[in-house]
Amino acid sequence: MPSGQRRGRWSGVPLEDRQALRRDELVAAGVGLLGSADGPSLTVRAACRLAGLTERYFYESFSDRDEFVRAVYDDVCTKAMAALMTAETPRDAVERFVAMMVDDPTRGRVLLLAPAREPILTRSGAEWMPNFIDLLQRKLTRITDPARAAMVATGLIGALTALFTAYLNGTLTATREQFIDYCVEMLLGRVTSH
Repeated sequence: MPSGQRRGRWSGVPLEDRQALRRDELVAAGVGLLGSADGPSLTVRAACRLAGLTERYFYESFSDRDEFVRAVYDDVCTKAMAALMTAETPRDAVERFVAMMVDDPTRGRVLLLAPAREPILTRSGAEWMPNFIDLLQRKLTRITDPARAAMVATGLIGALTALFTAYLNGTLTATREQFIDYCVEMLLGRVTSH
């Protein structure tokens, strides 16, 4: 190796895979910044610094900060949907969601709190909400009336969003197990009452 050169962090990584890996590292850094306990502090420079990349690499994947913020939010939403889609019971769904959003509060703050603080996410949050409602509605197999199932799913998503937000903010003093039990009871109670 010529003097002055060192093995880079991309040594051994095929050229065509490097951009995707850099993008993933930037998104992971963005999750940490957007979901910070002190509130979102997401700048291009901060994301690059945290990912250990230059702005050149940022702009190979994102046209601007707004596109980046949406990509970070979409990443968290996609992972939350994937976790919920594979759940087999209401308890399993709640436990998976708690593991993802409460045990890793950074992700929870991105999903639930960042849309209120980042104007660019107002629309993204509104675009993702029907996906969560639709998923829950498809799980409400005991409710045969589609209009009632849609109303129950919408109400449950609203209630769960408020509960998870309060739990993440620390305004609910319930233990983790109490919180899970209550969410499961609420889900089962609404489904069986129809």
